[in-house]
Amino acid sequence: MNILKNTFREISRYPSAIFGSIVVMLLVILAIYAMIKIPYNEAIRLWRGGEDVWYQNPKNAPPIWYNWFSEKKLPESFVIKAGVGEEFSKVITTKADGSSNIDFEYEFPFDYDVFPPELFLYFSSKYDQKQPFVSVTMVTPDGTELRIGDFGVSTKYTYRFSQDERFAKRINRIMKREMIHPVDGIFAVPASDPATPLKGTYKLIINGVTFEKDSDIDAEFVFHGNVAGWFGTDHTRRDLTVAMLWGAPIALAFGLLAALGTSLLSMIIAAIGAWFGGWLDELIQRITEINLVLPFLAILIMVGTFYSRSIWIILGVTILLSIFTGSIKTDRAIFLQVKESTYIEAARAYGATDMRIIFKYLIPRIVPLLIPALVSAVPGYVFLEASLAVLGLGDPVLPTWGKIINDAETYGALYKGYYYWILEPAVLLMFTGLGFAMLGFALDRIFNPKLRGM
Repeated sequence: MNILKNTFREISRYPSAIFGSIVVMLLVILAIYAMIKIPYNEAIRLWRGGEDVWYQNPKNAPPIWYNWFSEKKLPESFVIKAGVGEEFSKVITTKADGSSNIDFEYEFPFDYDVFPPELFLYFSSKYDQKQPFVSVTMVTPDGTELRIGDFGVSTKYTYRFSQDERFAKRINRIMKREMIHPVDGIFAVPASDPATPLKGTYKLIINGVTFEKDSDIDAEFVFHGNVAGWFGTDHTRRDLTVAMLWGAPIALAFGLLAALGTSLLSMIIAAIGAWFGGWLDELIQRITEINLVLPFLAILIMVGTFYSRSIWIILGVTILLSIFTGSIKTDRAIFLQVKESTYIEAARAYGATDMRIIFKYLIPRIVPLLIPALVSAVPGYVFLEASLAVLGLGDPVLPTWGKIINDAETYGALYKGYYYWILEPAVLLMFTGLGFAMLGFALDRIFNPKLRGM
């Protein structure tokens, strides 16, 4: 306990260590929140889902905080289901002959400077032979009632406002101009040219009729805005929140496991070589020298291209290629000095076995030096996993920060002005590297007193 207290006391003396600790702690909290909020199987289902899963989202919509920096206030996407809460009311009136009137009402504010790109109504109905029928009306803030459409509803039915040609003709007559987008016409000041948004409270009214006993209608109103969610959406309508949140536990797991596995195995192998010496030490050194000249990234690219892109396979190969590196030579030099210490001679004298001396007396002496090296190595492995994903060699199943950047680059995010698509994961990667690096540098000064005066 005293060692921990002294360590925390020393950390508090370095602002860089405090900043790095805060960043690492926030990343850990984000990772835990992601795993609780979106369980692994659900995250995979969402990330691999298509239009059937993400139909509620617009394509390539910037995040809602984009409005904080925009001169014009852009419409925000939302979805509301009938009967869920009091906002979208559903009233059923049953008649003596078994038919029913089902009325829906929903009021929503519109105070934006830009027209929304699209509106949808998703209906689901239950009936035996006779289809239910609905009439849709929108009441504007100035009291105008716009008849949107009248149509029968099958078991699953989607009404897209912009594709109803009859409604498009009606809205053109109301606006007294040709070729106005139907959705623009709903939210525009009548007869304005150019069309100007009419701000205020709108009311959506749906009057449904069923013709059979126990028949029913449910409705879902989807408002596609120009911005959506805290992280925006991509080209397949996916909410980037899934990958932004789950990128944290994946990055931390890969970085920490790679750093821990590499550091521990390198230290153990170096200790064994230094203690036994002879041909075993020579073999370890020759393997290390050969491994130092191998093209590390090229080998990982070949593994991902010709064998498997599974993150566990990549992690295993990364650890294997990182064991025999310069750290073995550094650890070996320290162990050769510790090997000549008097307490080692005493251990030999009372008959301690070789393995006991290695794991009980040699290795514990450099564990304090291992901690800062381990922390400093984490961002390198995090960037490695992200780099492979950016090159298209990341795990195809997992939602990661590198995968977001790869998708953004593949589908021309920079050319189309979707900067958020690249900047969001890039910023998180940058902060991850910065946090671990600053904490590692401070720990190095704490555990290696010779660096404190430098």
